[in-house]
Amino acid sequence: MEDVKRPWEKVVDLMEENQTEPLQEYLKSMKTVDLVVTISHLDRDDQLHLLSLLSPEDAAEVLEDIPEYQAADIMEDMEADKAAAIFNELDSDNQADLLTEMEDEEAEAIIAKMEPDEAESARKLIQYDEDTAGGIMVTEFMWFHEYRTVSFVVQQLRDNPEEYEDLNIRYIYVTSGEKLVGILQMRDLLLAKPDTVLSEIVHRDIISVKDSEKLNGLIDLFNEYDFYGIPVLDETGILLGVVQRRDVLEAKSERENIQLMETQGIVGGEELRTMPLLLRSRRRLSWLTVNIFLNVLAASVIAFYQDTLSSLIALAVFLPIISDMSGCSGNQAVAVSLRELSLGVVRPFEVARVWFQEISVGLLNGFVLGVLIGGVAFLWKGSMILSVIVGGALMFNTIVAVSIGGTIPLILRKAGQDPALASGPILTTITDMFGFFLTLSFASMALSKFGGI
Repeated sequence: MEDVKRPWEKVVDLMEENQTEPLQEYLKSMKTVDLVVTISHLDRDDQLHLLSLLSPEDAAEVLEDIPEYQAADIMEDMEADKAAAIFNELDSDNQADLLTEMEDEEAEAIIAKMEPDEAESARKLIQYDEDTAGGIMVTEFMWFHEYRTVSFVVQQLRDNPEEYEDLNIRYIYVTSGEKLVGILQMRDLLLAKPDTVLSEIVHRDIISVKDSEKLNGLIDLFNEYDFYGIPVLDETGILLGVVQRRDVLEAKSERENIQLMETQGIVGGEELRTMPLLLRSRRRLSWLTVNIFLNVLAASVIAFYQDTLSSLIALAVFLPIISDMSGCSGNQAVAVSLRELSLGVVRPFEVARVWFQEISVGLLNGFVLGVLIGGVAFLWKGSMILSVIVGGALMFNTIVAVSIGGTIPLILRKAGQDPALASGPILTTITDMFGFFLTLSFASMALSKFGGI
């Protein structure tokens, strides 16, 4: 039976045989996930060779399907004129995303070789922060002056299908000079009389956003309104672009993925195993080395109570359980706060309200968890005092953990710090310290009062 080749093996075979057309067809038939895996399995020379065999249009489609960092990394190693030809075929938002991922020198070299209109658009877009409407918008959209007639617009569409076929047209934007007047739906255009002027049928009562609008505001707007896209204006009302629902959802998803990575200690929020080894190592170590010192600080509490621990070895079994369970409860609170911050349903100044809500959950969950671990201690050692010590320590530490986990992201956000990156280490250190302190303090009091447990 003939072996079935893996996708990247077949791609390499087609490249080696210079079968350009079969290669293009094969790439188009691949699912996005298979394409991403295939590109990742090729070495840099093969990646560059693959893109050189494709037309700029097909190469642009490939770049749009693979992670931005990986696409930018490949483009940096390509000759500037060849890379520019591919960039000319990318949507404006994808151009900006890739250029901002690249080193300034390589990005400028590519822009210098791009078509003048494309280069001008790219220069403008890369000036925006990536989490603003200006950084997310596309500059490809259909617009006509308000004095144009319906027949003129329809004729333009018929005469220039290649210009408009990639725009995913839902609305026509009507302007006066460069300023937005309103929008015209395709239905209204087709039903109007040919000699009707656009200013007579345009919808003037529209929702728009400033180019400085943050991602959270855009998410709120698209949650409230079932729009395909929203026009983006500057401070004077000039129409700059359109922010599309799909792009906002992608930006939201990317931010959540970055926050998830940062909570796991990946500084910068993104890592692919195709990245340089030293970069990957540095991003991980920058968090891990700090965590060493935080753990030493927590362990110092145990050292302080070493006499108590040596007198009651059974506590050593429960210390990691109390620490871990409290940490889990705290991480749940962190996740909820990060989620609410990203959705905009809670503000950084609402620390007291969030703390009160977490205290309620902490009391209930802490009591249940304390009873459970206390029951295990009693069944194991038959000691009610030991049961009360570990159960009480877990209950109180759960309250501390959810209090810290719920409020620290808000405090960090208010202080201008990244809550996703810093919340985890702070929470872990505090819950470990309090867990050890509560357990060993309760045990010390029991030993001094009862002489044993």
